[in-house]
Amino acid sequence: MLETARYLFPTLPQGVQRQRVPVLVVGGGLAGLSAALEAARFAEVLVLTKSALPASNSAWAQGGIAAALDPHDSPQAHIEDTLIAGAGLCDVAAVTVLAEEAPALMRELARLGVPFDREEEDAFALGLEGGHSRRRIVHVGDATGLAVTQALIAQVRANPRIRVWEGVQAVDLLGRPGEVNGLLALDSTGVWHHISAGATVLAAGGAGALYGLTSNQPGALGDGIALAYRAGAEIADMEFVQFHPTVYHTRAGQGFLITEAARGEGGVLRTVDGERFMPSYDRRAELARAIL
Repeated sequence: MLETARYLFPTLPQGVQRQRVPVLVVGGGLAGLSAALEAARFAEVLVLTKSALPASNSAWAQGGIAAALDPHDSPQAHIEDTLIAGAGLCDVAAVTVLAEEAPALMRELARLGVPFDREEEDAFALGLEGGHSRRRIVHVGDATGLAVTQALIAQVRANPRIRVWEGVQAVDLLGRPGEVNGLLALDSTGVWHHISAGATVLAAGGAGALYGLTSNQPGALGDGIALAYRAGAEIADMEFVQFHPTVYHTRAGQGFLITEAARGEGGVLRTVDGERFMPSYDRRAELARAIL
């Protein structure tokens, strides 16, 4: 374990503003928004976001969400495909929960206003992506993450028990060793805030934007992971970072994602010389998927 200071600021800054909330949620992506909606059933909630909503990786997700919704598909088939793609590294219990609960959750998202594409009024249009043996990708065109995020933002903003505070940087989780009872944060005007909370939910996203070529939001810098680590949380599986094989590298040195759905619908990968190479590496060709 790396030695690191418990706090970036060993004492609270001068002029810090104090407030107390029953539930504090750090992060405005789908995880944070979902947590806020659930917690609001029981208590008042404050959601802190580093940027304005919906600036999160959730909003940038494109192709869709996997769920066994076709009558000829099943959660068991979804589990088997996931375990194959995971190459022996999956948590089987987590995969099972994901596959078994996904169909009902997609129907719940539709009920909350996500306009998933349909074949018919009562049937989702299902796409195909790498790692899947069947069509099971529910989607909203090619901007699924944005559509889902916008629907949950609307639910959050309409909920009188949830307050959203944008442009606030979480700096330190506060509390004695082994517990968290609030947060030190800095708002966009330079004012410090000590927010005490009965419960604190950390849903601050990943660290993909640390890489030179990325399809992540610029703010995905791993600061939430650092917050948790300094507070004593056990950090695991940091080696698992998803790299899309179809991130386009512009002449300006930036990257943007060409959706996986392009490969699901027949797109092929070629070298700069025009040679198609994936069949030489995997029998599934462009639909192969590996955890790196």
